[in-house]
Amino acid sequence: MKENAWSVLVKLTQEGQLSALKQQLASSDAALAVNGKHFGSSGDTLLHYAARHGHLQVMEFLIKEIGMDIEVYNSDYKRPLHEAASMSQIACVVYLLNNGAKVDCLKKADWTPLMMACTRRSPEVIQELLSQGADPFFKNKDGWNCFHIACREGDPLVVQHLLQVAPCVWKTESKILRTPLHTAAMHGCEEVVNILLQRCGYISESADSCGVTPFMDAVRNGHIAVGKMLLEMHGEGHTGTIATLLSLGADLHVKDKKGRSALHMASIGQHADAARTLLQLGLGDSEDASGTTARQLAKKPDILGVFEQEQD
Repeated sequence: MKENAWSVLVKLTQEGQLSALKQQLASSDAALAVNGKHFGSSGDTLLHYAARHGHLQVMEFLIKEIGMDIEVYNSDYKRPLHEAASMSQIACVVYLLNNGAKVDCLKKADWTPLMMACTRRSPEVIQELLSQGADPFFKNKDGWNCFHIACREGDPLVVQHLLQVAPCVWKTESKILRTPLHTAAMHGCEEVVNILLQRCGYISESADSCGVTPFMDAVRNGHIAVGKMLLEMHGEGHTGTIATLLSLGADLHVKDKKGRSALHMASIGQHADAARTLLQLGLGDSEDASGTTARQLAKKPDILGVFEQEQD
């Protein structure tokens, strides 16, 4: 077949034009040629395109009538199930699983379809994969399981569902000892961090192989509200942590969306030592978006004394 003919087949598949596709593949020679055809550097087949775009009838035609292998893989070893799961195509996921697709097939870097589904906010697909036996504890080459990925994306419904189905799934670390709490904190996923602190037994100031804690991840990436939550729930944020943060390049003057600085957060938590350290390091008091200073948030005598000493 000529190159433009191949392009037509890809276009028809991506658009879900089943009748036109059938006409193009009416001859046995055309059907045979397309059966083993991989396109471009990605090495996708027509079945990959159909699964990715959610064209169930096209996918069924390619499998049942053209005879394409349900486990065909592209250059990244992605199967059609990876494509359907990663794009939240629930009907295609159900069809593939019901017709023998391996639920825990692996693409490059050892990613399963469940992991791919967790990169999206697609509870239906995740639930279907789990109901068909997907392993939520399986780890990829970096030591991440699906829960790490869900915590990075930050959908509380997905995180709660995974905890309901597999209550111990949070007990995991990557190869560099990073927990799902590190991941959620780093990406500023407030709701997920709250769920993890309430429902999971993370140890205060758990550090990865580089000595970085979830609190440090949060503040270093400008997620002050998440840092405050960790400060209140786990008592993190002492002077040693602040010094380490700054040595790692954290911005002392970073503020959250409400204009609050780390000094505001120390005052909200009534942490006198943290406030004293921040002031000594040169972080001046300032107003947040509502016009409130950190000093105005100080209530306890010890932290009020810190601000009074600073004025003296």
